[in-house]
Amino acid sequence: MQIFQGLSLGIILCAAIFAIQNSTAPPVAMKFLLWNFETSLLYTVLGSVGIGMLIILFLWLPRAIRASFRTRNLKKEVDFLKGEMKNHAEESKKSPEEGRLPGFWQQTPAFPGGPEKVRR
Repeated sequence: MQIFQGLSLGIILCAAIFAIQNSTAPPVAMKFLLWNFETSLLYTVLGSVGIGMLIILFLWLPRAIRASFRTRNLKKEVDFLKGEMKNHAEESKKSPEEGRLPGFWQQTPAFPGGPEKVRR
């Protein structure tokens, strides 16, 4: 992020220096559809850089919003999973018989009358 900010600042400074050094340039005639006007090169360059930065900002903004929502949801999921781990650790500390259904863990024979009845 700091590299991006430094690069942005460098571009802004270069554009400002260029515009100020060329402020004595003759006016620039600009035409767009039905509009036709003349303005200084200083305003043309600074306006172009400003519009370019706004376009990039509007393209970047939805991505940043989605990333913040995703980060928030992932943090909630991490907190939930930490709670689940804590509950699991507490349950594993209990005695083996505690918390089980009665009779569920009792051993039952594999063959209901004993293995003698199954043999032929």
